[in-house]
Formats: sequence, structure tokens, C-alpha cells
Amino acid sequence: MKNKRLYAIFSGALLLLLIPLIAMIFTREVNWSFFDFVVAGFLLLGSGICLEFILRKFTGLKQRLIFGSLVIMVLFIIWAELAVGVFNSPLAGS
Repeated sequence: MKNKRLYAIFSGALLLLLIPLIAMIFTREVNWSFFDFVVAGFLLLGSGICLEFILRKFTGLKQRLIFGSLVIMVLFIIWAELAVGVFNSPLAGS
């Protein structure tokens, strides 16, 4: 079961990265560089592996929900900062 979840994490990250790759074929509005794909892959895989660690380490539902929610919130905050610069940090490229 544990290895199946890891395969699902890698497959899910790959499928999510295919969305902008396919969109780049059909429209010019999506313009990702190789570095964008590397950063997005790192974020998705890193978050997925953190969630897998939480599922393996904690057995209580409450602990899993708290730490899992924290990982997902951090993922969304970093993603939003990289995408549009919510906090105007140097990560946003401005």
C-alpha cells in the first residue's frame, strides 16, 4: 500500500505538469520555461512526499488533518507567491 501511494504521488505530479505543457501547444498565454517546470515539479513532489511522511508517521486522524492541511497551505502560499507575487518578495521575480 505504501509504495502504491508513492507511485500515485509521482503519477499525479506528472499529470499535473502535463496540463501546462499541453496548454503551451494550443495557446500562447501559457509560457512556461524549463525552470518553471522544475520548480513546479519540486513543489508538487515535495508536498506529496511530505504528505506521505505524515501518513506514515502519524496514526491519529486529527494529527494527519492538522499537519496535512499545513503542508497544503504552505504549498498554496508558495505557489501563489511564485505565480503573482502576493507578498512582493524577491521570489516573485519583481
